[in-house]
Amino acid sequence: MTDRHPEVQHPVSGNPAASFTTLPGDRYPHGATAGADGVNFSIYSRHATHVELLLFAAADSPLPSQVIPLEARIHRTFFFWHVLVVDLPSGTYYAWRIDGPDDRSQSGFHFDRDKVLLDPWTRGVATTLWDRGQACLPGDNVATSMRAVVTSAGYDWEGDEPLGCIRLEKTIIYELHVGGFTRHPSAAVAAPGTFHGVIEKIPYLMELGITHVEVLPVMAFDEQDVPAGVAGRGLDNYWGYSTHSYFSPHPGYCISPDAATHAREFRDMVRALHAAGIGVILDVVFNHTAEGGADGPVINFKGIGNESFYHLDPADRSHYRDFTGCGNTVNCNHPLVARFILECLEYWVQEMHVDGFRFDLASVLSRGEDGEPLYHAPVLWDIEFSSVLSETRVIAEAWDAAGLYQVGDFPGYRWGEWNGRYRDVMRRFVRGDSGLISEVAQRISGNSDLYQDADRFPTNSINFITCHDGFTLLDLVSYDNKHNAANGENNRDGSSDGLSWNCGMEGVTDDASILALRHSQARNFMTVLLLSQGLPMIHAGDEVLRTQQGNNNVWCQDNELGWFDWGLVESNADMLRFTQLMITFRKRHPCLTHPRFLTGEPREGYWFPDITWHGERLNEPSWDDPDGQLLAFTLGAVEPWEEDVHIILNMSDRPRNCPLPGIAGRDWQRAIDTALAAPGDALMPNRQTPLDASSYKVSARSVVVFEAR
Repeated sequence: MTDRHPEVQHPVSGNPAASFTTLPGDRYPHGATAGADGVNFSIYSRHATHVELLLFAAADSPLPSQVIPLEARIHRTFFFWHVLVVDLPSGTYYAWRIDGPDDRSQSGFHFDRDKVLLDPWTRGVATTLWDRGQACLPGDNVATSMRAVVTSAGYDWEGDEPLGCIRLEKTIIYELHVGGFTRHPSAAVAAPGTFHGVIEKIPYLMELGITHVEVLPVMAFDEQDVPAGVAGRGLDNYWGYSTHSYFSPHPGYCISPDAATHAREFRDMVRALHAAGIGVILDVVFNHTAEGGADGPVINFKGIGNESFYHLDPADRSHYRDFTGCGNTVNCNHPLVARFILECLEYWVQEMHVDGFRFDLASVLSRGEDGEPLYHAPVLWDIEFSSVLSETRVIAEAWDAAGLYQVGDFPGYRWGEWNGRYRDVMRRFVRGDSGLISEVAQRISGNSDLYQDADRFPTNSINFITCHDGFTLLDLVSYDNKHNAANGENNRDGSSDGLSWNCGMEGVTDDASILALRHSQARNFMTVLLLSQGLPMIHAGDEVLRTQQGNNNVWCQDNELGWFDWGLVESNADMLRFTQLMITFRKRHPCLTHPRFLTGEPREGYWFPDITWHGERLNEPSWDDPDGQLLAFTLGAVEPWEEDVHIILNMSDRPRNCPLPGIAGRDWQRAIDTALAAPGDALMPNRQTPLDASSYKVSARSVVVFEAR
C-alpha cells in the first residue's frame, strides 16, 4: 500500500521550476507509470546505497530542475527503489543517479554516482544531448546524458489486434531496415527513414505479396557505438544491434522530437500494416547491450546491477565474458534478467501489437549463469509457455559468436530457427557444387532430419538465401570476395566465406552473357527458396536486385550503400515481376506449404504421393552420386481437385532432357523456367499451354516447374 502522508519538498537544482511533492510509491509496476495522483517511479538496484531521481524541464535541459533523493527505509522494498511524484505530468523527462560499492574485480559492482542512468523500463528516450565518449570517461555526464520520458498509456487502436489469422505455414517473411527502406531520395516519401515512411510503402509490400515484415532492431539503440576507425570515416551504427532501451522505439525512426510520442508513431505503423494484412516481427537483441566491455559507457545496466545483468569473468569480475563479439553478454538466465526479457516481450505484444520476434544470436539466451549451455534454459521456456506470447512467432538465430551452434536443436518446440544449414547448401548447389543431392532434398522438403525426431515441424525452419548480414542476392552472384574497405576496418569485418560465385568476373561488368547468367542465377535462388517447405524469408531489395557493391557487412553504412534504391523498381522490373509471380505461385499451391512432414506414401484417390523423387530418370534420384547436380521431384496435390506440381533443378553446366511423369486426363503446363527471359520465365495459368511431349529440355543452371491441369 502507498503511504499517503506527503514528504517534504526537495530543493531545486539547475533550471528554476516548481518542486513536486513526493510519496513513498510502490515497487510495481517497474519504470515510470502515470496515474491519477501523479507518476510512480520504480527501479531495480539490489546493492545500491544511495539513489536519486532527476527531473528535467526539457529533453535538452543540461541540468535537472529537481533532484529527489530516496531513503532506503521509505523508498526501498526488497530490490526495488520507488517514489510517487505527486501531480507530475506525462511528458516529463527524468533519469537516475545510483551510488553503491565499486568493487569490480571481486564482486562485479560498478556503481558510479557521477553517471546519469537511463531507466531500463522507460517507454521513451531522448538522445538529444547524448555523448557516448563522456559516458566512458570518469566524471559527471549529466549535461551529455540520455533522458527517459514519462509517457501516457492512451492510444486508439481502432479495433486492431496482433494478427492471428495468418496460418503459420503460409508465412512469407520480408526482412527490412526501417531507416534504410525509405531514406534514399528515390523513395519519394514525406518522412524518409521513419516508421511513417514504411506506411507510405505499404502498397508496394501488398503488391509483392509477403505476409510479414521482419524489421531490423527498432528498440532504441546507440548510433554512436562504433570503433574509432569507423567513426573516423563519419559512419555510425546503422543496423541498430546496440540496444540500450528495450521498451522504447528508436528515436531516429520517429518524426517528432518529443520522445513521449514515439510509441504512437510505432503503433501507427503497426496498425497500418495490420490493416493491409501484414504482420510485424521485431529483430530483438537480448544477447548484449550498448554498454560494451570494460572500456564501454555506463548507460543503465552497469550502474544499476552490473553483477546481475552481465556475464563476468569469475577470475576477475571487472572483465566481461564476450560470447557475442560485442564486448559484453547479457546474463539472460539470472532471475531478474529473465523476468525483464519476458516482461519486455509481453509489453511489445500487448501494448504495441507486434506479431513476433527474431532473436539475434539467440544461443546466448540458452547459456546459464555460468556461461554453459542449458537445454532447459529458464528464459527460453518462459517465452515458450507464456500465454501472452502463445500466438506470437518466436524465431531464433540459433548460434552465437563463441561457437555455440544449435540449428536443429534449439531449446523448445515452437521456436523457429534461421536455418543456416539450408542457406549454405542451397548457395553451394546453385553455384554448381556437386554431390549435394541428398542434403538439398532434405532441405527443400522441410528438414525432417533436423526436426522430425524432436516432434517439431517444417515450420520450425526459417529458410533464407540472404539476409541483412552478408551479400545481397545480386552480390551473391557477382562477387567471389567481400569488398568491405569502406567500413574502415581494413576489410577484416564480415564473413570471408560467403559461398558465392561471380559468374565469371568480379563485380561490375557490361558483359551481356555474364549479366544474363547472374540474373538467371538470381531467379534460381528465388525459385528454390519459394518452392521449399518451411517458412521463406526474403531480404528487402533482393526482389529488385539491390547491390552493396560487394560489401557484405554494411552495419555502419547509413548511406546509399545500405539503403533501398527505389529506382530499381523500374530498372529491374523483370526481377520484381518474377518474384511477385513466384510468391503468387507458392500461395496458389498448398502442396508447397505442408504443416507436417512429407511421407512419400501412396494415397488412394490421388495420382501421386505427397512427394516422389527423381533424377535424370523418373523415380531414380542420384542420392549418392558425387557428381550429381540434378534433382527432380513431384509434389502431389493436397486435395484431389488441386494441381500436382513437378519441379526440375538442373545446376550443371549442360542442358538435360528430363522425362515428365505420366498423368492421365490432364496435361503438364510449364509455369516457371528460369533460363527464359521475361515474360516467359514465369507464366500465370491463363498464359500457360499444354506440353505436347513426355519430356522437357532443361537448360543448364536452371529451374523448371510444371503444373498438372
